[in-house]
Amino acid sequence: MRQYPLEKYRNIGIIAHIDAGKTTVTERILFYTGISHKIGEVHEGEAIMDWMDQERERGITITAAATTCFWTPIRYSIEGENEKIKKEYEHRINIIDTPGHVDFTVEVERSLRVLDGGVVVFDGVAGVEPQSETVWHQADKYKVPRICFINKLDRMGASFWDSLKSIEERLTSNAIPITLPIGLESAFEGVIDLIEMKSFYFEGEYGEKVIVKEIPDNLKEEAQKARHALVEKIAEQNDILLNKYLEGQDITNDELRHVLRDATIDSKLVPVLCGSALKDKGVQLLLDAVVDYLPSPLDISELKPIKGTDPKTGVEIIRKPDDSESFTALTFKIATDPFIGNLTYFRVYSGKLSRGSYILNATRGEQERAGRIIRMHANKREEVEEMYTGDLGALVGLKNTTTGDTLCDPNFPIVLEKITFPEPVISIRIEPKSKADQEKLGLAMRRLSQEDPTFKIKGDQETGETIISGMGELHLEVLVERMRREFGVEANVGRPQVAYKETILGSSEAEGKYIRQSGGRGQYGHVWLKVRPLERGEGFVFVNKIKGGIIPQEFIPAVEKGVKEALDKGILAGYPVTDIEVTLYDGSFHEVDSSEVAFKIAGSMAFQEAAKRAKPIILEPIMKLQVIIPMEFLGDVTGDLNAKRGRIEAISDRANLKVIDAKVPLSEMFGYATSLRSMTQGRGSFTMEFSHYEQVPSNIAQQIIEGRK
Repeated sequence: MRQYPLEKYRNIGIIAHIDAGKTTVTERILFYTGISHKIGEVHEGEAIMDWMDQERERGITITAAATTCFWTPIRYSIEGENEKIKKEYEHRINIIDTPGHVDFTVEVERSLRVLDGGVVVFDGVAGVEPQSETVWHQADKYKVPRICFINKLDRMGASFWDSLKSIEERLTSNAIPITLPIGLESAFEGVIDLIEMKSFYFEGEYGEKVIVKEIPDNLKEEAQKARHALVEKIAEQNDILLNKYLEGQDITNDELRHVLRDATIDSKLVPVLCGSALKDKGVQLLLDAVVDYLPSPLDISELKPIKGTDPKTGVEIIRKPDDSESFTALTFKIATDPFIGNLTYFRVYSGKLSRGSYILNATRGEQERAGRIIRMHANKREEVEEMYTGDLGALVGLKNTTTGDTLCDPNFPIVLEKITFPEPVISIRIEPKSKADQEKLGLAMRRLSQEDPTFKIKGDQETGETIISGMGELHLEVLVERMRREFGVEANVGRPQVAYKETILGSSEAEGKYIRQSGGRGQYGHVWLKVRPLERGEGFVFVNKIKGGIIPQEFIPAVEKGVKEALDKGILAGYPVTDIEVTLYDGSFHEVDSSEVAFKIAGSMAFQEAAKRAKPIILEPIMKLQVIIPMEFLGDVTGDLNAKRGRIEAISDRANLKVIDAKVPLSEMFGYATSLRSMTQGRGSFTMEFSHYEQVPSNIAQQIIEGRK
């Protein structure tokens, strides 16, 4: 039996830059909604949502954790103390707390794919930081409506208006405050709600008692001005409201909420709230805003219809968010639980799933059984009989399902759009310390690569070593540490290596002939290929222009396969080739001797030959870097960045610190944390994330080629 109607569901994610306070916000939400009875602090290693040992030690979130809670907006709780009114307006909120650190960007990416709305948290001192921009653009990509929460207004140097300005300048001009702070830094004591035009104070040990008062006299003018701007902005979004506003008629608070909700769902406005999660102020109003302005699965279906294709015919299918529709769900995360094995997290888009029923993994064409269905509260679990449309849950023990697969009713197959993941930019060699570790290492890597699509494993055929790749030094460090703790693997790890790529600048063509005539059956494969460069990030495109059957159709895939194998081997230094179009336009075959193997070898030979003539170059990953330092170290740090082939793009002020934005090659950034500490007497900090690939200067390319040979 469904307990809550679908319009009372909110599937939200909490996203932000590292250290903006996401997990603390989530912890307060769990406390105020009655899910937890004590507040866990990140800095004490007690946070409920950070349940992995490593998360607690490092004080950062590594994996996205999911939880479910329930909330009735404050105005109904205060107006109607009776339980009936409370229950009537109670909403169900499914929350995913995502990591902020750039190395775990995949966790954010896959969470956003299944969310209906996002709460973006900002540090009230720093405002918009590099990773805030990344997650914001990721949310744009998946059309996720969001609200902002400017946190940490109790800290020294906090400024609500400066943070708001940085959101308007760097992310969106549609940001509009709906709450204002009362006081700042140590004097921060509550918030003004601009719709209700009341001030809210939070008392009790953990701010759980909400006290509503009139707005303090010294802030009335500022609040009036901000409310005026808010009403004007909301009225612009709706013709009826605009007429009312222009005619000077009264607009009710419910009308404002209603129109602001529609504008938020369409991403035309972004409501901004403020508070301090650590000091227990403002989080209840944030929960109200989640209920009031973020969409339910019904609202979102117009913005992002549930589209998929029939796996057999490729015809487009659209599903409605309704329990009576056939079951459709997307898996967005695989986690290994030490007690019960593999957990597959999924979001139900339509229909319902009952325990014990058979489901089809439409992406892989394999049948699975839903043995146990679990609703998650961070790392605590509640077994349920059924999951309905809009629910987030986990299945235990699915054999062949990975991240991004579609699960559906076997009688009504559908494949939803897959989640795409970035390519890893850094590699290290890993070898087990003993024979016993060898077997365990294989199992651990297999498990972890199932969990994390950005973690790649490959064997180096020449040296027999295993190479693991990921999104950054911290990412690989965490994975090696997990192997040790969770799987008991002791391993030696090499120095980090940069994931270079190769491409071409020019166009060329070449012939590939593989002919072995012998007494009996021989081999015959003959092709002509053209190669030309593509734009950065386009990957590999194979074009078949064979006409009139000069090469039979059955041999064409073999040619493509041969080219793909040659791509992996590289042209100059053995790095994978990317951003290239290969066209098969001519060739010949032999009635008896031609085979797939012969065409595969011919395809590979022709590609290597053509690529060598097409001005091959090496590409390197360029990182977006932000360094925050005291003024006196500016000269040393900028000089050091120039020496690292860095391009400084901007230097700005933040309180009494300098902020440097730069682009720097990844190969120059190993060990930067240590060298920055020594340059700034331990007072500097930096964040770094992948930006793009760029050509390596010829002198360095030469060193790379020699290093590989």
